[in-house]
Amino acid sequence: MKSKKQKILIVDDDSFLLDIYALKFTKGGFEVITATKGAEAMEKLREGLDPDIFMLDIVMPSLDGFELLESARKEKLIKRAVVVMLTNQGQRSDHDRADKMNVDSYILKANTTPSEVLEKVTETYNKKRNK
Repeated sequence: MKSKKQKILIVDDDSFLLDIYALKFTKGGFEVITATKGAEAMEKLREGLDPDIFMLDIVMPSLDGFELLESARKEKLIKRAVVVMLTNQGQRSDHDRADKMNVDSYILKANTTPSEVLEKVTETYNKKRNK
């Protein structure tokens, strides 16, 4: 029996990076859904998208990653999703805020290749699923 592909929702306002990560995760065997804005991601979630992994940037126009995560959780739209922050925000305060919000993984874009991001996300997902 073929196992079903894991669904990942990737939210980043940088469409170039979004395309790179979408390609990397597609090649990695994931079903990839993308959004360039928090509002677009919320719309997809409200329409019934139930991702296994929710990967988002912090700095985005109108709705930042923290606000997006808060809204999605408040509306119970990502009950089972593994949450990954993929960002260039390396400040301790952002890291602490992510910890307080129970983010499963915090990855700095500048220090990580797309292949390493795929590896870390897969590892985080498998760890959380096997608990």
